[in-house]
Amino acid sequence: MAAVTDGVVLQVGGLHPTAERELATTYGALRLPPAGPERAAFLAEHGGDVTVAVTGAGMDAELIGALPRLAAVINLGVGYDAVDVAALRPRGIALSNTPDVLTDCVADLAVGGLIDVYRGLSAGDRFVRSGAWAAGAKFPMRRRVSGARVGILGLGRIGRAVAHRLEAFGCSISYHNRRRVDDVAYAYAASPVELAASVDAFIVVTPGGAGTQALVSAEVLAALGPSGFLVNVARGSVVDQDALVTALGSGSLGGAALDVFAAEPQVPEELFALDNVVLLPHIGSATVETREAMAQLVLRNLERFLADGTLVTPVPL
Repeated sequence: MAAVTDGVVLQVGGLHPTAERELATTYGALRLPPAGPERAAFLAEHGGDVTVAVTGAGMDAELIGALPRLAAVINLGVGYDAVDVAALRPRGIALSNTPDVLTDCVADLAVGGLIDVYRGLSAGDRFVRSGAWAAGAKFPMRRRVSGARVGILGLGRIGRAVAHRLEAFGCSISYHNRRRVDDVAYAYAASPVELAASVDAFIVVTPGGAGTQALVSAEVLAALGPSGFLVNVARGSVVDQDALVTALGSGSLGGAALDVFAAEPQVPEELFALDNVVLLPHIGSATVETREAMAQLVLRNLERFLADGTLVTPVPL
């Protein structure tokens, strides 16, 4: 694709301050107003000029359709399930994301969540703060992380990083992927149910989207069982959230550490009272270093696309 030398850069949703500042000062980017009459008027005036959109909030088919000259979508984040890829594909609109730079932090959080829910770190903190310990109550014993059998759903960049970290704990690793990975020695499970039935802890790191909707089903949770633990740092849509709430509430699942939910920022209230559940506000990549690196990669993708029509980290469509 040739360089894009004219047109308008559009910012969709909030971005890292570094990216927002650079978009405004270097590229003169316009910012999409919130939904409503103001947005409609904005698109009527500027929609025909937009050639590149930089988004931290996804893009639906309606918005994409309102931008007839759109040539590229630069997405902040490795996951791009909030971008309607089906609307991009027939028009040949390019898409980029921010892989690799957030791998370590998301993997760190997955392992941290596993340790927390296994050893009861957050629950223990609440126990002490409540005065229960000082009053003579005994905190219940928890499970040992070292040597646990861990299953990873999605052995991509992040899944491999999680596995590498857990090997240091002496954990045995198995996984399920759409395809078997040839260059690892980990045991392969032919289905999520088969994986869940063979492990103590089940870590979800597979991408979101229609292809993985409710992949972690009630059947998977039942196979994991009352002594099993679920960690989800992927997307809330990958897990059947209603089935998860039921399993945790009934004790048919041992516990969970959740960084993502089906309708964020809404979290099922039934989970608030459960001490075997760790709840986090989607912070997998939320470190100073990683968010800055993500912003820089967004800017590199934008600079490259405007210069020669290619992307640094293109998503195959």
